[in-house]
Amino acid sequence: MTLRFYDTASAEVRDFVPLVPGKVSLYYCGATVQGMPHVGHIRSAIAFDQLTRWLQYRGFRVTVVRNVTDIDDKILAKSAASFGPDLEDEPGAVREEEWWALAYRYEQEFLKAYDTLGVSRPTYEPRATGHIPEMHTLIQQLIDRGHAYPALDGSGDVYFDVRSWSKYGSLTRQKVDDMQGAPDADPRGKKDPRDFALWKGHKDGEPTTASWASPWGAGRPGWHLECSAMVTKYLGTEFDIHGGGLDLRFPHHENEMAQSQAAGHPFANFWMHNGMVTYAGEKMSKSVGNTVSPAEMLELASPRVVRYYLGQAQYRSVLDYQPTSLQEAAAAMERIDGFLSRAGKALAGADGAGLASGSDGRVPDAFAAAMDDDLNVPQALAVLHDTVRAGNTALTAGELDDARQAWVSAANMVGVLGLNDTAAPAVDEQSNTALEVLVEAQLAARAQARAGKDWAASDAIRNTLAAAGVVVEDGADGASWSLKRN
Repeated sequence: MTLRFYDTASAEVRDFVPLVPGKVSLYYCGATVQGMPHVGHIRSAIAFDQLTRWLQYRGFRVTVVRNVTDIDDKILAKSAASFGPDLEDEPGAVREEEWWALAYRYEQEFLKAYDTLGVSRPTYEPRATGHIPEMHTLIQQLIDRGHAYPALDGSGDVYFDVRSWSKYGSLTRQKVDDMQGAPDADPRGKKDPRDFALWKGHKDGEPTTASWASPWGAGRPGWHLECSAMVTKYLGTEFDIHGGGLDLRFPHHENEMAQSQAAGHPFANFWMHNGMVTYAGEKMSKSVGNTVSPAEMLELASPRVVRYYLGQAQYRSVLDYQPTSLQEAAAAMERIDGFLSRAGKALAGADGAGLASGSDGRVPDAFAAAMDDDLNVPQALAVLHDTVRAGNTALTAGELDDARQAWVSAANMVGVLGLNDTAAPAVDEQSNTALEVLVEAQLAARAQARAGKDWAASDAIRNTLAAAGVVVEDGADGASWSLKRN
């Protein structure tokens, strides 16, 4: 077994060897909780959930830290707007909502979306506001090393001196002179417009609850500083993997790496970034009106289908959303579920021993090879669908041993991909029993019609069941049925 992942810092696929044998430390950027989760947030979370699950399958003990940025300019601005005449046009918007209440409300929306789509809870999920002392310590280290300075205008800001660190720009392979300062950043007090804030002095009009005492005056942390302080506290000054969306490479991750290494920390051994989600080949944008949210997707399809769609591409590639995308994902899940249901009924009836008995949880070698190769989920899914086709063929031919092996392999692959861990409606046993009795009666009537070569009646029954969401499949042992999954 050789795990290989693409490392953004070295721009190559490298063998992955954890710093501590048998253990993996993973940090990936979570939400800045200033609004509802968008599809890019969720794609990123699913990608790193797939990574975590595969590392665990390979026998590693994985410690996952995913942060929550619960204080920043946008959170304060949205809170301030709620005290004005115009309330944001968004479900759940609250009049006169304090920034910390707003941040917490949106944090719960992210957790709900993660849970619904089967994203495993991290080992720990620290909030930025809970780690102010650690941030102060890191700032002072940078000042002492000559890489940071209090603002020249006495505003209480503290900046990282990008020209003091010769490796600045190495993550994204840029030269400092080719960079531009943030377009909305105030250049006053900076030595160089590209210097970035480690600490932001309190400004008139900002709530006092959004500032903390510091050696440089009351204020709040800069966005980039937060992650460096939190990952160091929980995973140490050197850890295995730092992840996040491709849009975070610059400036966020570039600045994180610079300030951490300038403080003397080796920091991340691998940098892994997932690709963006586009809409019909175009960048999603609210101003253009071509966005689709996780909530909107979940109105169109079940959580399992949405997870399948968002997790089906290789994590580094662009995932393009089309109006038919969820229908295609639903059809793929229906093929998988149809086989698992059909095989489950046929094999349980054949030996009654329980399909999973004796299973060691192993996936096919071809599936494992694909996942080992920089988490190649598309190739892994191809193995899953090949297994489903082979299993259906074996069932039709009455080759139960081959069908049983296909069922076990397919079930194991579905489990490793997290497709069984999405939210599901509560089970109503009485309704299930009634449904089964009614469907079996319809199938018995259909079988009688077919025996009498009354094909019109047979087709009518099948069409009626299909309209009710019941999928009928004919096999050598008669008809089997399953519920169509959205």
